Amino acid sequence: MADQVAIVTGASRGIGFAIAQRLIAQGARVAVTGRDAEALEAAVKELGGSEVAIGVAGKGDDPAHRAAVVDAVRERFGPVTTLINNIGINPAYGPLATLDLNAARKMADVNLIGTLGWVQEALRGGLGETGGSIVNISSVSGVRPAPGIAFYGTTKAALIHLTEELAVELAPKIRVNAVAPAVVKTRFATALYEGREEEVAATYPMKRLGVPEDVSATVAFLCSPEAGWITGQTIVIDGGVTLTGSVQ
Repeated sequence: MADQVAIVTGASRGIGFAIAQRLIAQGARVAVTGRDAEALEAAVKELGGSEVAIGVAGKGDDPAHRAAVVDAVRERFGPVTTLINNIGINPAYGPLATLDLNAARKMADVNLIGTLGWVQEALRGGLGETGGSIVNISSVSGVRPAPGIAFYGTTKAALIHLTEELAVELAPKIRVNAVAPAVVKTRFATALYEGREEEVAATYPMKRLGVPEDVSATVAFLCSPEAGWITGQTIVIDGGVTLTGSVQ
């Protein structure tokens, strides 16, 4: 991946950081984003410093932030070739019947509309000029009902469809795929397993929860030349849990 210049959103920790780490290990140069400037600074240092990584802090649903990231990437590393849309929020838990609609709008703005905004900015930043790839981080809650996080899952289901639409529109120069993880041991997913990890893991055929590296390996493959004939697909990374009918 020595010729790749990637943007990984939501990458100061967790899945996004693991993806950035994997891409750099395979030769790419990477820009990571997130809301916490200090956390990003620490992440860039751990990723290998400014020769291979830069961090730009801001909110993913802010158009000015997205433009600033793309401008910084072009100035530092050159045209964007790879975009990993990892940013996602879930500020509400409970049934749809009582869901705060403002929370629902915020989820849609960040998880879905924000993702499209990142794609549009990356295109402005050179994505597709010499080929390229996009990987969207969805969720198994986007492929199976997930009570309690239902609207989050709804946005992730829409993201899967957006992936397919973009794959058709942007071919043949740009490949667009998605991955849909089950519960991965990150701070974001803590509420889904904290204090009962053994119980939750027991529902998975593989008898363990995911770790960020499980996702980063698949994302790196989808960005690589080995996946050159794969587009519009969603790879479920779930330890087999969707086979049992449960996604939590």
